[in-house]
Amino acid sequence: MPNSEKFAIVTGASTGIGYELAKRCAAEGYDLLIAADEQQIEQSAETLRAFGADVRAVEVDLATRDGVEKLYAAVGGRSIDVLIANAGRGLGRGFLDQDVKEATRVVDTNISGTLWLIHKVGNDMRGRNKGRILITGSIAGFMPGSFQAVYNGTKAFLNSFSFALREELKDTEVTVTCLMPGATETDFFRRADMLDTDVGTTEKDDPTKVADDGFNAMMRGDGDVVSGLKNKMQSAAANITPSSVLAGQHRKLSEPGTAKN
Repeated sequence: MPNSEKFAIVTGASTGIGYELAKRCAAEGYDLLIAADEQQIEQSAETLRAFGADVRAVEVDLATRDGVEKLYAAVGGRSIDVLIANAGRGLGRGFLDQDVKEATRVVDTNISGTLWLIHKVGNDMRGRNKGRILITGSIAGFMPGSFQAVYNGTKAFLNSFSFALREELKDTEVTVTCLMPGATETDFFRRADMLDTDVGTTEKDDPTKVADDGFNAMMRGDGDVVSGLKNKMQSAAANITPSSVLAGQHRKLSEPGTAKN
């Protein structure tokens, strides 16, 4: 049975930023439907129930249309107040050295699955003329991602898409916010096989702080938020720096073997 009139969906909620966003939702009195493609999602749900929320977990692959349909079916007809589209996947190494199936899965998770889910939920929200959507983009979307080329490309898409969708919905009560974090202390770099890189081994941002920045911006109805002063400066500089220079800078961070001891 629902414990609250407020209901939120959070994808990629098993760990990291997604889990922290789900935790913030639970603390704010939302019932939750959380999803991830790993069994850890069930343990995360159990922890979140301590806030008194009704929490349902779905282990599902959001890189597939069937996975999105399964998640949407789990809504059970409830009105969705908040959609946090956070599920994402990274992949390090040079593009030609990657398994192209894995590279394609990054696109399917970060872009295709996100679009399918937002299209479904967004139409529900527009029909009710009420709702908030938070999309996890990245400051990586501002720069060519040498040795992370596919991932950065997907984040550039999401950054752009979020502003376009926001403009399309500006005459409604549905808001769209893009959270743009920098490197954050999560399992991302291990999963992306980037623990031998500079960015994979240096100090990173706190996922709780990043999630709070994103949640607060969403509740204000802001168009975007770059979390952290250093990241704000980096994203601002990227807007006036030639792409060839940015690609070289990114190489120093993400090329295998650049890890500092």
